[in-house]
Amino acid sequence: MVWDDELHEECGVFGVFHHAQAAMHTYFALHALQHRGQEGAGIATSDGVKLYCHKGRGLAAEVFRGRELDRLPGENSIGHVRYSTAGGDVPENVQPLMARSQIGSIAAAHNGQIVNANVLRQRLEEQGSIFFSSSDSEIILHLIQRGKGSMMDKIAAACRQMEGAFAFLVLTEHSMYAVRDRHGLRPLSIGVFDGGYCVSSETCAIEAIQAQWQRDILPGEIVKFSEQGVQSCFYTAERTHHLCAMEYIYFARPDSTLDGINVHTARRKSGVLMAQKDLSAGLAADIVVGVPDSSLSAAAGYAEVAHLPNEMGLIKNRYVGRTFIEPTQEQRDLAVRMKLSANRDVVCGKRIVLIDDSVVRGTTSQRIIRLLKEAGAREVHLRIASPPLWWPCFYGIDIATRKELISAHMDPDALAEKIGADSLRFLGVADMEQIYGRDRCCYACFDGNYLTSLYDHEEEVRTT
Repeated sequence: MVWDDELHEECGVFGVFHHAQAAMHTYFALHALQHRGQEGAGIATSDGVKLYCHKGRGLAAEVFRGRELDRLPGENSIGHVRYSTAGGDVPENVQPLMARSQIGSIAAAHNGQIVNANVLRQRLEEQGSIFFSSSDSEIILHLIQRGKGSMMDKIAAACRQMEGAFAFLVLTEHSMYAVRDRHGLRPLSIGVFDGGYCVSSETCAIEAIQAQWQRDILPGEIVKFSEQGVQSCFYTAERTHHLCAMEYIYFARPDSTLDGINVHTARRKSGVLMAQKDLSAGLAADIVVGVPDSSLSAAAGYAEVAHLPNEMGLIKNRYVGRTFIEPTQEQRDLAVRMKLSANRDVVCGKRIVLIDDSVVRGTTSQRIIRLLKEAGAREVHLRIASPPLWWPCFYGIDIATRKELISAHMDPDALAEKIGADSLRFLGVADMEQIYGRDRCCYACFDGNYLTSLYDHEEEVRTT
């Protein structure tokens, strides 16, 4: 289901090098990464002579529902699951994207967003490039194809021209390349299994195919997998380490470890910090309820420190299909009730600390609080395991303008009154730095300190 108040990350990538069941393992890994995108899925493989590809709109299980995997031969593969931000949800934007030329073919799968995409696209079109999709990811293929030297040289030159967030895989007839942007905004890790290698947006997919995590790909690094072994280089000396904080807060699965930090453990620490603040302030409550699923770890940490029962006050229906946002308020409210329901016997008469990961437009928070109070909750105190969202993201999250962000225009007390909460508190950026490290994450959506120039988006941000 698509809600009008959910955050969405753009996609997830997975690759396999030197394994007899490359396509099958990639397929199962895409299931483990399905939370990162549900609008499209695809796999490209190489048998050492040519590339093969199958992709389509929908979930991985919908795209590969027959014998499609049997028609993807070879020991090397890359796969992709997509949620569209740049380019929209159209068939030609489904990845992997492929390009064929006289010197060989390449396929690419990209996670992130290129902020200077419009500038690059215009320049490439003036030089004669013809684009077949509206996705910023196709720019990667064109830049590589126009490069000189070895494939490693071409990829390095392409990366030096791009600004923004990109973790991508490139597959040729004989090799696979894994690349991470110079700030490390999007995660990418290497695993080993059965004499081969895999590369994944999250470690949960590495474990899903019973591979062993080996290491994270570093910011600004290009890793080449070939029959000669594994080679690595950095395409720039100007590197920082700023993984998107929302990967920990919301996007990644709790059983993933990103840049050395386990997601569940980090979320639990955020709950601990919120409980410590409320204990100091003297908040009185009866139970803690986490909004499924990304807030359950924070709720566990809060409940432990506050010495309160951690109750299942909200039940998530896992069998609701994806739908478009309905046009009326009544239909939107019904859509929320299809996805979540209050556990009346648990919440009736209780003072609840409700834990959630973020507030975007406030509409979903309002509906959840209404659900709980209609089920008899005496009080609902909303606690958000992240700072207020004040600025849009241009690195792969679908927040395009400040107008969408209710916290940018309303202080917590006024917002609490609007959504029906008895109180509302957020964590601060300093709390995030305490959990993740001062210089290890990007907090641009909270503090407006973007890591790159925003190019065409600059005026849009500063004038809203």
